[in-house]
Amino acid sequence: MTASAPPAHRSFASDNWAGAHPEVLSAIAAANIGHAPAYGGDAWTAELGELVRGLFGAGAEVFPVFNGTGANVLALQAALPRWGAVICAQTAHINTDETGAPEKVGGLKLLPVASPDGKLTPELVAREAWGWGNEHRAEPLVVSISQSTELGTCYRLEEIRALADATHAAGMLLHVDGSRLGNAAAHLGATLGGLTSELGVDLLSLGGTKNGLIGAEAVVVLRPDAAPGLPYLRKMNLQLGSKMRFASAQLLALYSGDLWRRSATHANAMATRLASGIAALAQARPEDGFGIAHAVESNAVFARLPEVSAERARRAFAFGGWPTEPGLFRLMCAFDTTPEDVDALLAVL
Repeated sequence: MTASAPPAHRSFASDNWAGAHPEVLSAIAAANIGHAPAYGGDAWTAELGELVRGLFGAGAEVFPVFNGTGANVLALQAALPRWGAVICAQTAHINTDETGAPEKVGGLKLLPVASPDGKLTPELVAREAWGWGNEHRAEPLVVSISQSTELGTCYRLEEIRALADATHAAGMLLHVDGSRLGNAAAHLGATLGGLTSELGVDLLSLGGTKNGLIGAEAVVVLRPDAAPGLPYLRKMNLQLGSKMRFASAQLLALYSGDLWRRSATHANAMATRLASGIAALAQARPEDGFGIAHAVESNAVFARLPEVSAERARRAFAFGGWPTEPGLFRLMCAFDTTPEDVDALLAVL
């Protein structure tokens, strides 16, 4: 007797909680045909390489990996010598949510900088961009930014260009943690290349899992000499998949057409709907302390909620409190979040 499936459940805890997109599952099934060369020697990975060159430029090279932390550590480790350091925002995922992996696995020093909206500027970078040639200090050689940021905000194109120019002028490289790059591009109406390689970005961690894939992300080297030795480091860092065709097939399904933009646009729209509802609650019940803490520019809503409302809502929906600020909650929307989900959450706040 087959056990009945548990009821479908929607969450606002993270877009990682969402399942796989049906088109992605179909791509995996289509790739499951007999034998194919292992470790990236397959036709799907070759096609992915062509696709990436079309999206990001003729010199771009793609390396599928299993997860976002692996992509970040691999990209940064390949870009830096052992004495290198990475300048990042204090809220950056590599600094707050990767259990020290860049330092412990990658052997890298992080130089975090406080930023009120999660974004770096050339002026903020300059606070840690010093000490080259000083044997007593790890040399800052990479600037890493998240697009969208951990606070749900997005770098505008001119902001990335300014960062790239300042970074390169100081002899450093610019890395983008693009786990939610699609959400940023959808918000800004930009192409993926228009938000990265065309602005001077050197290295990209290209997301997939948060937009409907299963254990498939990629490092994209946008400047050929930016990450020497990356193929060897991928194996050393346990990120080389033997049956790579299944990861490549998923990335192809997401990025060869408009699936990434459709999914990201929908998730962003659900976040906007949620934020508008919370803003309406703030207007209707000003004494309760509802509010939106950061600009809603992707699929994340950072909301101030009264304790009684948050407690009531969390009986029906999962979402998390922001660890550094009591009363602040992060509400994430995904490609499969529905208007009914949003309205049901608002109804219990």
